[in-house]
Amino acid sequence: MMYPEVRAAVEADDSPDLSVPGFDIAAHREKVRRFNLRQPREDVASVEDVDADGVRCRLYTPADVRPGLVVHAHGGGFVLNDIDVHDQITRRLANRVRRPVLSVDYRRPPEDPFPAAPDDMDAVVGWLRREGVDRDLAGPYAAHGDSAGANLALVAALRNPGFFRVVALIYPFLDPRCAFPSWAEGAASGFDRSEAAWYWEQYAPTEADLDDPDLAPLLSRELHTLPPTFVATAEHDPLRDEGEELARRLAEAGVETVGIRCLGQVHGFWRNAQLTASEPLVRQVAGYLDQHLA
Repeated sequence: MMYPEVRAAVEADDSPDLSVPGFDIAAHREKVRRFNLRQPREDVASVEDVDADGVRCRLYTPADVRPGLVVHAHGGGFVLNDIDVHDQITRRLANRVRRPVLSVDYRRPPEDPFPAAPDDMDAVVGWLRREGVDRDLAGPYAAHGDSAGANLALVAALRNPGFFRVVALIYPFLDPRCAFPSWAEGAASGFDRSEAAWYWEQYAPTEADLDDPDLAPLLSRELHTLPPTFVATAEHDPLRDEGEELARRLAEAGVETVGIRCLGQVHGFWRNAQLTASEPLVRQVAGYLDQHLA
């Protein structure tokens, strides 16, 4: 059952149809960015914009900081959102995990399709390898993301084995063919198959890319190389089954894996501070990261 406050949020959602011919993606991005920057946000000890070998990032450092760093990739179907849209939730994560969080403003399609985003994540990893000690960001490191950002965090860990000590993924967006049964939840949840297909069409320039494990990491043969991994799904999210399939495959590959399903929730709830389940999940993620970064 979808919880009442969640159902109300779904019913109030007035997001436009992005697939309408001529839709102005840039204007929509800017509208969403400005809206999110007007929302209340927590203080952190410092916020610094940094250039990680050409990739714009934002470093959030909490008070009483502990050793370690979380690399965060934002969600938004690969196409939408940015570090400003995720500013509020990134501050919350930094304060809960008590470690710096580096939010990555990776390139997005349709302007920059695959593999631009995973290449940007690699560039950030390379920058941290080279500059981390001098900038007092020497690690240990965690990879974290939600939705499409969880895909990118997972791919970053797979492409850079041994770099991350822990991975945390929030309702990861993994299957470009949208083939899992939970897509039956799509229409009622406010995130239907046609919207997901449009995101994948923007991200993947060719049909062959749909079978590339750097785009569709469920196809990776290197899942066994991952560090301890936390996967959270939402009961009424059409991405539920692909996230839980990832957790199953990781466990079978011998990876220390924790998978949880958040009852009554839909896609996107994690960063919505007004929803009751958001804060407990942020704290669960922070606790898991702390366990493995300490």
